[in-house]
Amino acid sequence: MKIVIFGSGGVGGYFGGRLALSGQDVTFIARGAHLAAIQKDGLRVDSIGGDFIVKPAKATDDPNSIGIADLVLLATKAWQLNEAIEQMKPLVGEKTVILPLLNGMEHMDTLLAAFDRNTILGGLCRISAFVAAPGHIRHVGVQPYIAFGELDNSKSERVEAIYQIFAALDGILVEVPVDVHVTMWEKFVFISGTSGVGAYTRQPIGQYRDEPAARKMLMDAMHETASVARARGVNLSESLVEETMKRIDNLPHAMLASMQKDMMEGRPSELNEQTGAVIRLGKTVGVPTPTHEKLFAALLPLEQKARSR
Repeated sequence: MKIVIFGSGGVGGYFGGRLALSGQDVTFIARGAHLAAIQKDGLRVDSIGGDFIVKPAKATDDPNSIGIADLVLLATKAWQLNEAIEQMKPLVGEKTVILPLLNGMEHMDTLLAAFDRNTILGGLCRISAFVAAPGHIRHVGVQPYIAFGELDNSKSERVEAIYQIFAALDGILVEVPVDVHVTMWEKFVFISGTSGVGAYTRQPIGQYRDEPAARKMLMDAMHETASVARARGVNLSESLVEETMKRIDNLPHAMLASMQKDMMEGRPSELNEQTGAVIRLGKTVGVPTPTHEKLFAALLPLEQKARSR
């Protein structure tokens, strides 16, 4: 299978690296110093599951040079999506599958407006990984998990083929959910809460989950996102937030959400695509989101400062 990793940061670098190491035909889309390092020295991944290097690694900043792909693993930041869509078009043919692993939910509508509906799968992942240096990915927490499925939740040969490729990789949990929309929203409930509250408190998850006021803020934020999903017809469990908190209580103490890490380091973040998205989606279905509005108002000046640099 001809696979293109569009967005070779923590998520794309880790999963793409594992696919390349297993012998799949993988090309990384990267740019700048990250691209130069991958082309020169390969892609290095330091992982809690075992370190590895993909060398040589196929990498380019020119999608036109690759041709039509069988699978595009889309792993950019959510705010980079519109630019990515234009650059991805040379990769997409009649049988190409785009598997998005972006944070948020609004990107699905954007992708469906840009490509044939049959091209897009629902998808998500869980992992704590980031670019430590050019050409160097560091996986620091969370067992890698990837889930995907057809948007109508039907079984298909192409989903089964992708499942088998990932299932062959030791240490990665792979799932085709009964309802991929439910699974995507379950992640969005988690990530929109931990990203917003983590960035607001500027504390690692192990610290703010144990502080009563911050813990309540986190649970309120997740309840709001879950209420938005239910109002949109997504069949989330009524106990989802409580179940998610149990998982949060077992996460590594020092873990930071990717949006939080970006904001704390002064980089542009997914504030608009996570916290902002909950607010926008809530307004379309008449669900109040006061916790997310508080978080957004507090964090927006930091985001504006990062984007003005």
